[in-house]
Amino acid sequence: MDRRVRVRFAPSPTGHLHIGGARTALFNYLFARRHGGDFLVRIEDTDQKRNVEGGEAKLLDSLRWLGLEWDEGVDVGGPHGPYRCMDRLDIYRAHAERLLAEGKAYYCYCTEEELAAEREALMARGEMPRYLGKCRNLTPEERAALEREGRKPSVRFRVPEGREYVVDDLVRGTVRFETSGVGGDFVILRPDGVPTYNFAVVIDDHLMGITHVIRGEEHLSNTPRQLMIYEAFGWEPPRFAHLSLILNPNRQKMSKRDESIIQFIEQYRALGYLPEALVNFLVLLGWAPEGEHAEREFFTLDELVRLFSLERVSKAPAVFDPERLRWMNNHYLRQRPAEEIAKLAHPHLVAAGRLPQTLSDDRWQWLVDLVALFQEQMGCAADIVPLSELFFRENVDYNEEAKAVLAEPHVPAVLAAFRREAEALDAWSADAVKSALKAAQKATGHKGKQLFMPIRVAVTGQTHGPDLAQTLYLLGRERVIARLARAMEALATG
Repeated sequence: MDRRVRVRFAPSPTGHLHIGGARTALFNYLFARRHGGDFLVRIEDTDQKRNVEGGEAKLLDSLRWLGLEWDEGVDVGGPHGPYRCMDRLDIYRAHAERLLAEGKAYYCYCTEEELAAEREALMARGEMPRYLGKCRNLTPEERAALEREGRKPSVRFRVPEGREYVVDDLVRGTVRFETSGVGGDFVILRPDGVPTYNFAVVIDDHLMGITHVIRGEEHLSNTPRQLMIYEAFGWEPPRFAHLSLILNPNRQKMSKRDESIIQFIEQYRALGYLPEALVNFLVLLGWAPEGEHAEREFFTLDELVRLFSLERVSKAPAVFDPERLRWMNNHYLRQRPAEEIAKLAHPHLVAAGRLPQTLSDDRWQWLVDLVALFQEQMGCAADIVPLSELFFRENVDYNEEAKAVLAEPHVPAVLAAFRREAEALDAWSADAVKSALKAAQKATGHKGKQLFMPIRVAVTGQTHGPDLAQTLYLLGRERVIARLARAMEALATG
């Protein structure tokens, strides 16, 4: 590429980072790093009604958590700032005045009520809603009269008539737009001096030297308006790449109100998903490696930088599969030290009322051992709550399968032998419990399933579970002996 690659991610500070926005940011980041270019983060905050206090900080925090560092932006600065749209109003005004002076834009005095009535009339006739150009050719006298009424004008862009604009999209190929389909002359500057999206984004992208605009498919319809503005200023437009939609598990277009999946990065982080799992999952929503890497499932961020290309981005919609994400996260959870996962799991046990916020050293080690017991099964750190439920209840309930195990004739002898050995232990540890199990085996002559299954069922109510010795150790001597006693009493009374 002749020019240094410069791309941007430009979210609105309306709350949390959506998975679709996270994928867009990731693809921009990878493309920039792949080509030795720059990745910018710009905040498009012109929709003041939708902006959320603290929303910007949350967005930036989620991006950094994913490992996506930027070269220029609101918090790191750079030579092309300011990087918030509302800090650039003078820039937009100056560019609007240039278009006004050149006759490529004009003042529009139509009220919201007049525009709404115009739209309704067009729809009643079965026509596409559009601006009919009422203020397009006002005389100076007509403008002065409207201003004496106290009307504050917006600025509209004069759409060229009978033109075709062509986008050579790096993902979607050649896309053509007729100017007749853009809805007439469109507003570029509102009466309060705040620019519309299409005007601000063109000026910002040009002045910040953006070479490639990689964004979601929903922005494709904005592209012809933006190309008109580039043309009006005599600027070379960037290359465009519009990423496919992300569909929900039912293969339907996803909205932010869709409750079939969790949609925000901050929520996944809170549940105990790892950033590398999210990155790995998101990059494969619409992109596929090639060659020797085509069958791989897992990549580091550095590997993705080396492998990523827009040529491998699919036009077809990507389907968000939550179970695949859980599977990927499980892969990464299993590779992390148990102590690290315990830090993610602890808040969930606190929220569930299982553990206090502050733990002694011994109790913390107990939690680490508990997490290690279930680490292979965890799709996210929050799974520790249902997985470990038996460690936090006093009594055990037996289902029909468990009752059938306890009804076998050799069970009373097995439970009695293990109880004696457990009570006689000098210390309670996983190794000590193993010794007690071996002693019970020797005393009863029962081994394997005949030994372990009755003890597991009596103490946990479950016929299957993680390592038995470790489970019994973590339950604690008193609880194990108490549960054995209750099971034996129930067997004795029939």
